[in-house]
Amino acid sequence: MAANGTATKKTTQSSTQSSAAATKDERSIDTAVSYVRQTAERAVDVPVGAALAVAENVSETVKPWAEPTGREKELKQLRTQVSRELNKLERRGGQARRKATTRARSTRNRIERELKQRRNRVERTVKQNRTKAERELKTRRTQVEKTVKDVQSAVQERVGTTTAAS
Repeated sequence: MAANGTATKKTTQSSTQSSAAATKDERSIDTAVSYVRQTAERAVDVPVGAALAVAENVSETVKPWAEPTGREKELKQLRTQVSRELNKLERRGGQARRKATTRARSTRNRIERELKQRRNRVERTVKQNRTKAERELKTRRTQVEKTVKDVQSAVQERVGTTTAAS
């Protein structure tokens, strides 16, 4: 009996192991089947959902234009929006124009101021140079006239001495 008892234990152990392995295989097969099923469902559900979303969007877009009151309301909203945008653009354009005008005016004033300063500086320099030149000319002329008078008197003295000696 001892031999049979041992053999019975081994048989029970191996059958338990094989049933555990079979259960494990069945679970992995079930998991794979479930994954494949989910993927297939997803492959069908995504396009169907997208088509429904597009249909709703088209319906919502067309709905206001289908009825006369809806059309008027939509047109009024569009007119208001366009008017608002035009006003914005007009304000921006006016602001840009005023800035450009101000910038041009300030540039013109600055250039005119610099030009006036340069002109005044040149006129002052020319006037100073003219005054110096006239003063120098007058001084030289006076010196030359004095020298000429001295030379004339020296010549007359010599001519007068020579005529008195003769």
